Amino acid sequence: MSKPSESLNDILKEWASTQEHLEKVFRNRDQIGAKEWMNKGIQLYLRFLFLTNGLPLSCTDPIPFESFEYKPVNLKERFAFIKSRPSLYHSYRQLSELMVEQEKQYARKNIQKNKRLTT
Repeated sequence: MSKPSESLNDILKEWASTQEHLEKVFRNRDQIGAKEWMNKGIQLYLRFLFLTNGLPLSCTDPIPFESFEYKPVNLKERFAFIKSRPSLYHSYRQLSELMVEQEKQYARKNIQKNKRLTT
């Protein structure tokens, strides 16, 4: 298995664990805990986004959303919402959806790459 796939598996395993913690803190209405776990989830999403696009993880702010070929629709606006309100349950739902959509983008990238290799 290639190194990027191993990294992807690590990110997805870490996300599953983070998601469990987020479900618990939101169920208990623990805003401080929610913010801490959301920040971890946000960092995981960024790692996934950069990995999908074959770019090294960059700590630059602002994040160059326009430079990503593989990204969910309205990423810039959705990410800004999540970052500005990490302790809201709606932000958690939005982050979860971004992770699902990014998985689809990763699969799309691999399909396109395989098509190019076979033609």
